[in-house]
Amino acid sequence: MSLLRDRPTGRKGLSKNDISLWGSISIGLSSTAPVYSLTATLGFVVLAVGAQAPIAFVLAFIPMLFTAFAYRELNNDMADCGTTFVWASRAFGKFTGWMGGWGLALSGVVVVANLAQIAGQYLWLLIAPQLADNTVLVTATGVAFIAAMTWVNYRGIDLGEKMQQTLVWVQYAALAVFVGFAVVGYANGTAPAPAAPSLDWFNPLAFPDFSAFTHAILLALFVYWGWDTCLALNEETREPGSIPGRAAIASSVVLLGTYVAVTVVAMMFAGVGSDGVGLANGGNAGDVLYAVAQSAMGPWAWVMVVAVLVSAVSSTQTTILPTARGTLSMAVHRALPARFGAVHARYLTPTFSTILMGVVAAVFYVGMTLVSGNVLADSIGALGLYIAFYYGLTGFACAWQFRHTLGHSARNLWFRGILPAAGAVLMAVAFVASAVDMLRPDYGYTQFFGVGGTFVIGIGSLLLGVVLMGWWYRTAARRREAEDALAALPPSYRP
Repeated sequence: MSLLRDRPTGRKGLSKNDISLWGSISIGLSSTAPVYSLTATLGFVVLAVGAQAPIAFVLAFIPMLFTAFAYRELNNDMADCGTTFVWASRAFGKFTGWMGGWGLALSGVVVVANLAQIAGQYLWLLIAPQLADNTVLVTATGVAFIAAMTWVNYRGIDLGEKMQQTLVWVQYAALAVFVGFAVVGYANGTAPAPAAPSLDWFNPLAFPDFSAFTHAILLALFVYWGWDTCLALNEETREPGSIPGRAAIASSVVLLGTYVAVTVVAMMFAGVGSDGVGLANGGNAGDVLYAVAQSAMGPWAWVMVVAVLVSAVSSTQTTILPTARGTLSMAVHRALPARFGAVHARYLTPTFSTILMGVVAAVFYVGMTLVSGNVLADSIGALGLYIAFYYGLTGFACAWQFRHTLGHSARNLWFRGILPAAGAVLMAVAFVASAVDMLRPDYGYTQFFGVGGTFVIGIGSLLLGVVLMGWWYRTAARRREAEDALAALPPSYRP
């Protein structure tokens, strides 16, 4: 922990003053893949809680907003691209911080693998629909996308920022077109299952049961996850102590409006029935917006295919960013081998960390696909555990780090103490409730030894991090002892 207190930030070799406020917001929005997140999640949220889907997205936003406050306050105090790793290490010690970094890395690997699969599928759905179910072709295409986005990140943050600013406009333009067609269809009476908007859709007391509520909230957490990427780029952003935090709050609020608005319009047009384009039709749950778009947009439904493709590709690029910078920071603070801290002399980007992230994500994607597509699907289900884990840890770290200053002002009390702690508690509740639910053998698509495969993947990978952390710090202590012993030898005895 002393290393984190004594070593100044800003000496990692990354570029400076490159990312503007709008660029930071664009990256935060793109990282969440709003179009893909909605099309992949909305159907399952409706299956869980029916017409309460809008309030589920609102309630899931609350701990996210509280967590964003924690990120903002911690970043204002210490802008370091290691984010949760650094902040949790300062608050609770190096072991807790290391696990925070591990949770972030797990999230990145799992999401990049699944985004690559979506990108591969939608590319072929767009240009040759008959090939979209070819597993070998889709997998090879997904790996190619990972390689391409890894190269973009390696090549420099300027290129990535410009690309994200363009792609986020494409996504929101497509959503606007979708909403326009759906609203016109509803108004003209051509909607297949119109449902009049109701305030009951926002009734937090109308959930079927607590299990359905927690399942929906965990799913909804996934659609918000990713805005913290703009914090991981804090050292490369203009005004690193303020702009990343403002971008995190802004992007999360924009996402709330996006998800609630699109959900309400989709429910108005298609209803929450289980037949046809109804949002509770299990056959469409994995791609619900495209199913609705085919009915609402007719021959223009391809716009949503392009939007999901763009969303997946852009998020693939931005998801690699925080993991590469997180491991870079861990190396700088001697929590990983020094090689992870290598930075390109010209492009000023992490080299080894970026390439390794791409390779690991590609290997994970191919490996899970070879084992079973169901295992890959359950890995994305485990993502909610990783999100709740490291977001919750950040909230607790904020409240504890600033505990001595909470009484200095009402602002400190609320934004450094009460709200971050409340967000952390909510994340912890979501983590525990979801983990217990995932124990059921019928949860998800697979099971191992009578336990749900999602639980095994999620909790098992977190426990693997404990083993790796123990190994690293044990061997690191031995290396330091050897270095100290070597330094104590007379010069003539040294090799």
